[in-house]
Formats: sequence, structure tokens, C-alpha cells
Amino acid sequence: MENLLLGCIADDFTGATDLANNLVRSGMRVVQTIGVPVLPLDQQADAVVVALKSRTVAPDEAVAQSLAALGWLQGQGARQIYFKYCSTFDSTPRGNIGPVAEALMDALGTDFTLATPAFPDNQRTVFKGHLFVGDQLLSDSGMRDHPLTPMTDANLVRVLQAQCRRKVGLIDYRVVAQGEGAIRARIGQLREQGVQIAIVDALSNDDLLRLGPALAGMPLVTAGSGVAIGLPANFGLAPSAQASQLPPARGLRAVLSGSCSQATNRQVQSFIDARHPALAIDPLRIAAGQDVAGEALAWAAPRLAVGPVLVYSSASASAVKEVQHRLGIEEAGAMVERTLAAVARGLVERGVRQLVVAGGETSGACVQALGVTRMQIGPQIDPGVPWCHSLLTPGAAVADGDGLHLALKSGNFGSDDFFSKAFTVNA
Repeated sequence: MENLLLGCIADDFTGATDLANNLVRSGMRVVQTIGVPVLPLDQQADAVVVALKSRTVAPDEAVAQSLAALGWLQGQGARQIYFKYCSTFDSTPRGNIGPVAEALMDALGTDFTLATPAFPDNQRTVFKGHLFVGDQLLSDSGMRDHPLTPMTDANLVRVLQAQCRRKVGLIDYRVVAQGEGAIRARIGQLREQGVQIAIVDALSNDDLLRLGPALAGMPLVTAGSGVAIGLPANFGLAPSAQASQLPPARGLRAVLSGSCSQATNRQVQSFIDARHPALAIDPLRIAAGQDVAGEALAWAAPRLAVGPVLVYSSASASAVKEVQHRLGIEEAGAMVERTLAAVARGLVERGVRQLVVAGGETSGACVQALGVTRMQIGPQIDPGVPWCHSLLTPGAAVADGDGLHLALKSGNFGSDDFFSKAFTVNA
């Protein structure tokens, strides 16, 4: 077994597939694991992405999970470590981006790293240290109403500094535009000023490609998924169709959505407008002890043979806040995740072999309920969202050897017709 070129740690499951997708598109053979593996890697891969569910847990727990992932990746000989977080820099003043990044720096013995969530393909750009979502500052976007990590400040230097002991600085767009030599010179200047973590501007994919060579040999990279497009070339790799090949897709099709982002709400409405069957689940009925998962499966069973079905809890920001007010933020989210996870398992037991899941927390709950421990990354549906094929373990929900095609979509990603389009890509 060859040593890994790149070992990646992602703070949620959809973010992990987002990163893996960009690496595959740039020519890397990628395996994604669900949680930290127990056994050594037993298949050839250029990169492994360890998917954690650490974005919104307590900082100490996020650090512990990330260090465990680092230890396993080092055991596989990974040459470089990549800590991946969301392209909207989802976090709070206590973390978890800063605490995890600093813990990884300590463990790797490195005194400098960078941080940039830029992903221009999904309209996430960084200009003078400020994160934009399309034409809006992050703080003016729908992320200001995120139920767990509301982002009310677009100044990433300020946001990250609040989470870090180390000094945070900036490599701005003018430096990036000059390429590798200028970037490396700016890193040297920042080090002399006592800066150990630098936010990096990026306005386009060209900026990310210019940044890539400057990262060669850096022990730790922290970023969204965009930076990944510039890293495989450092290892002599180029885009290849073979990197994204999956087994043929077959079986019944379904969509589960727990995200309440504006993008996902539009996708739900587009699916309904296209006259596909869709069922909304009510968190208050779950809280009242009703068998909402069982009802959803009974509703879906006669409809699956006709085409894809959608079971969703997605709702407007005001509706979500009302439910959170009545049930509590954490309990409301956990109840919905458990219910959708139970629906996922039931759907697979009923023959679903192509499953789209929207929302990071929901995706994490569903793949765990399905017993998925490893996935091979396949072709892209939309920027940041690939189809994957699960490598199942004994006792998983799929026991007939078919395997399972999964698309784990971050709430903010995808075109309005994503839920319908996904199955045409997988045809």
C-alpha cells in the first residue's frame, strides 16, 4: 500500500464529500470514511477524507475527534494534512474552526498555516478578508439566520481571531494575484510580525490555482473545499475520468431533506412544483411521541416504484425559530435528525439504492443509521456535491451486496432543480 499523498479531516459529512469531489475532479483517487477508522486503509487511494460530525459539538470534543483523525492519517503515511470546514465559515466565537486548527498545528509542530473558505464555483469569495456569498457579505446572507451557527460578521480575520490564541493576519488579493513567489514572501513577512494563521483572499478559481503551488510542503492547510483544486498538481496529478468512476446505479430513488437553508427550501419547492411526491414532517408531532418515521415510510412505500419521493423537514427561518422556541434548539434538531435517519434506514430496507440527503447534520445522522463507514467518490452533480458509492460493512442496512449510491448535499449548495437533476446525472 502506497503512503497517502493527502490526509483530510472534515468537520461534517456533506463538507467531506464536497472536498472529496474537488480532489477527484483534479485527478485524485479519494476514499471518504465516516468517522475515524479502526483498521488501516486496505485500498489504493491518493487521498482519504475522514468525515467527522464535529462542527457544532463542544470545542474540546471537536479537538479530540480531529486529533484522533490526525493520528490515523499519520499512521497511513499522509504527507500533508487538510482541515476542511464550511465555505460559509460556520462557527461561533468559541469555535470550532480556531480551536481545531490550533490543536492540529500543535500536534504537527508547525508555526504557520492559512485559512480560507473561498469556493468561487459556489459563489463564496474572500475580498480584503471579508467573505461574500454571491454579491452579499456573509453577514447579510441567509447565514445570519442559521439555527446553530448564525454568521453576523463577514470579517474573517476578526471572526477567527476571536477563536484563536495565535495572531491572525491576511494575505490579500493583490498578493495572491502575483502568484507563488509573492505569496511565499508575504508568508515570510507575516511570520516576522508574529502572525501564525493567515486568512487568504480568493476571487476566482485562478486565485486558488495560483495559491496551490505556495502550499506545497506546508504541513497543514485549513480551508473550505475550494483550495483543493490547486493541491493535486503539487503531487504530479492531473484530472482523469477514471478517478470518478463508480459502479452502475440501480434501485429505487428517494430524497431526504433536513436543511432549512434558503437554497434547500427552493429545491424542495422546485421538486414539489415538478409534481413529484413530497411529504413534510412536523417536529411538534415527533415531540408528542407520534410515529412520524413509520408514517413517512408507509406514505413512501406505494410511491417509490413510480419515481423519486421526498421526505423533508425544511422550513422557513421564522418557522424554525418557532419550533426551537417551543422545543429548544438542540432538542428540536436532534429529534428531526433521528426521525430522518430512521426514514433513511427504512427506505433502504424497502429497496432504495439511490439516496440524496440534504443538510450536514441530517447527512451525518443518516449515514450512521445506515451503517456506512466508507464511500468511494464519484461524478459531480453540482459544484461541491458528488455521487458516492458506499462500501458497506456487515450489519449495514443494505445486506444484499447491491451497495448504495449516496449524494450528501450541504444545505447551501445546488441549483433549484437539484433534487430532480441528481438522478439524471446518476442514470
